[in-house]
Amino acid sequence: MTRLIRDVMTPGAEAVEPMTSLERAARVMREHDVGDVLVAYDVDLFGVLTDRDIVVRGIAEGRDPHTTPVGSLCTRPPVVTVTPDDTTDHAVELMRQYAVRRLPVVEHGGAPVGVISLGDLATLHEEHTVLSDISGADPNR
Repeated sequence: MTRLIRDVMTPGAEAVEPMTSLERAARVMREHDVGDVLVAYDVDLFGVLTDRDIVVRGIAEGRDPHTTPVGSLCTRPPVVTVTPDDTTDHAVELMRQYAVRRLPVVEHGGAPVGVISLGDLATLHEEHTVLSDISGADPNR
């Protein structure tokens, strides 16, 4: 069933500025129970940083989490995005094409307004499957 992104996205995604340290970004993720943050300067999307980026591209490469800025590790432009008025089918196509699990949702002017994840789409498209059950469950703490 095709729906609009605005109907299923997680609004108000967490964002940090490019000069924010990896440590601070990790704390934001922990405080808000998310696996990624948008990297934005003013209202412009600069990139996306995931918990995996911090571990694999930061810690595992010996970077200092206290001083390494997120802007040096995040996925940078061109970042694949959708708008609130795009369809969920379009989001699925982009996730397949670019092998990503999350897409930033931006207004037509480029300001980030949320995120849509594979889990959001799994609960929408395939109710009562293992993936949708896992995606809809409360996170482990």
